[in-house]
Amino acid sequence: MFHRLIVWAVATAIAAPAAAQQWPDSGGQWPADPPPAQKSKPRPKAKPAPRDDVEELTPGQIQRAQELDTRPGSPKEMPQAVKRPSKRAQARQIDCRGAFARDSSHIRLAQIFGPNNVTFTEVDGPENSKIMASVLFPRDPRRRLEMLWNNTTSRSGTQVIVINGKSAWSAPRGIKLGTQLAAIEKLNGRPFKITGFGADGSTAADWQEGAMLSLQGGCKVGMRFVADPRAPEDARSRLAGQKELLSNDPNVRAIRPTVAEILIGY
Repeated sequence: MFHRLIVWAVATAIAAPAAAQQWPDSGGQWPADPPPAQKSKPRPKAKPAPRDDVEELTPGQIQRAQELDTRPGSPKEMPQAVKRPSKRAQARQIDCRGAFARDSSHIRLAQIFGPNNVTFTEVDGPENSKIMASVLFPRDPRRRLEMLWNNTTSRSGTQVIVINGKSAWSAPRGIKLGTQLAAIEKLNGRPFKITGFGADGSTAADWQEGAMLSLQGGCKVGMRFVADPRAPEDARSRLAGQKELLSNDPNVRAIRPTVAEILIGY
């Protein structure tokens, strides 16, 4: 969707310049299984199953990934967060560590949330395109969460986490869909700049060196705002044609904007 492109461009300009060149390539393939440690009798080759637009990890794939991470001489051990969903994870809070750290992956999501609760599938991209992403709880709108990767071949390296639709996930500092713009300004500690309101709303453009500029865990956040549909038409008309606004502008406050989409990136 077009508004996704706008939010993506603004969020990456504010938050993650290194990841802002383009959306990730969606043509990656799942890496091959690791070679066996010792020779064994050859087994007849099974006919490969056709690939689908939606992939789910099998327990065997997770186990092999764990064995690779924990064998002697591995560059890093399996992260502690990968034991089982904690109460914090179940509370649907993104805190830029563990499952949502910079070095996360599709496999880590499956280890934490369960292989049946994460798929690799198409999501909306810029200009009505489709791109590949890992989706948590794809059949539950309240728990749905999209994660895009810097490396789509290995499905690793968190690029952007997307909270949209009816998702009840919270971004860092407790921000949720539906949070009022005035509350975001309070969290930021000062007024911030937003783009002018168009058909798809407005986006945070400059945090003005406020607290939202840098969050614990090294992640950055961008968001899209929409006006209250019950806001007076004359209040909307006073904002028509303006390219940039401040969050404390009385005309902005008059239309009571709330958060409609959140992007968290590195």
